[in-house]
Amino acid sequence: MKKIYLLVLCFGLAASAFAGNPDRQGEAGAAQLLMNPWATSAGLHSLNTASVFGVEAMRINPAGLSRFNGTEIKLGYANYLQGTDISMQSIGVASSKGNGGAIGFSIMSLDFGDVPVTTTAQPEGTGALLSISFINIGLTYSYTFEEAVSVGVTLRGVSEGTSDVSAFGFAIDAGVQYVAGENDEFKFGLSLRNIGSRMTYGGQGLSVAAQTSEANYNRALQERSAGFEMPSMLNIGASYDLLSGVADQRITVMGNFTANSFGRDQLGAGVEYAFREQFVARLGYRTDIEQSELTEIPLYDGLSAGASIRVPFKKGDRSRSFSIDYAFRNTRIFNGTHNIGIGVSI
Repeated sequence: MKKIYLLVLCFGLAASAFAGNPDRQGEAGAAQLLMNPWATSAGLHSLNTASVFGVEAMRINPAGLSRFNGTEIKLGYANYLQGTDISMQSIGVASSKGNGGAIGFSIMSLDFGDVPVTTTAQPEGTGALLSISFINIGLTYSYTFEEAVSVGVTLRGVSEGTSDVSAFGFAIDAGVQYVAGENDEFKFGLSLRNIGSRMTYGGQGLSVAAQTSEANYNRALQERSAGFEMPSMLNIGASYDLLSGVADQRITVMGNFTANSFGRDQLGAGVEYAFREQFVARLGYRTDIEQSELTEIPLYDGLSAGASIRVPFKKGDRSRSFSIDYAFRNTRIFNGTHNIGIGVSI
């Protein structure tokens, strides 16, 4: 228990350093790190910091990676802000090593659809399409101790750019989960996400042609781009299984607090119902703690919902299955975000 108190103290100190700061809203970049491409956790508004496990833990809380036994492969797709033609694609692989440790690998990319190239001379388009590449790759390691404490860390490379300008940086996620109770019904989790280097755009796209004063000819000048930080945040969550003693049913209630370094703090709650762990339904709600007319209203502020169907490969063995997941999150603009995913556990 001393280890738990020490971990809570460390993350508590981090919470004071990463408390919400609306005055810095809009100063961070790499917004792709705030997007969730996985349908299971998206159906809960990413509030399952304490109970997430397997592949999706690499996005929410890396400590949950080792809570899954075996090998899990997941594919995710999201129609981001339906009506914008923006989509998210992701793939993740996680495998436990059998001695309490687990390792995972994930890739997420954004597709912006067909964006025409325009210039001042051709504002209606040149006929070419802009090549945009937003991708992040993560490598995660997690370990579970005998005292039901698991820790994890994710190293992530973040890349953004077009054909003539780009930026690259590194980020680290760290987390801890604690499980207690006769049937492991109580769970507590902390995660510190997107702590990384400053990113700066560079490339030929920042060069401009200007006429020199000494002679009547143009010279190429390189513009300097301002750097930006990554959207760091701290998540503190807890969950409790109400029907942990019932053989075929489970109801999990959860709450989560998010301290954003570049925005307002958020508070949310969710519930998940499972029947034989083969049919799972989810409902979540998240809102900002402090409302102000001086700061931008958040994109996601309200309800989320989702469901999963898991088909076991062998009767009586729920740990080996094929799953289909879906989630919807309400947004204040456009028509929400839809997530779908498939997964295989072996």
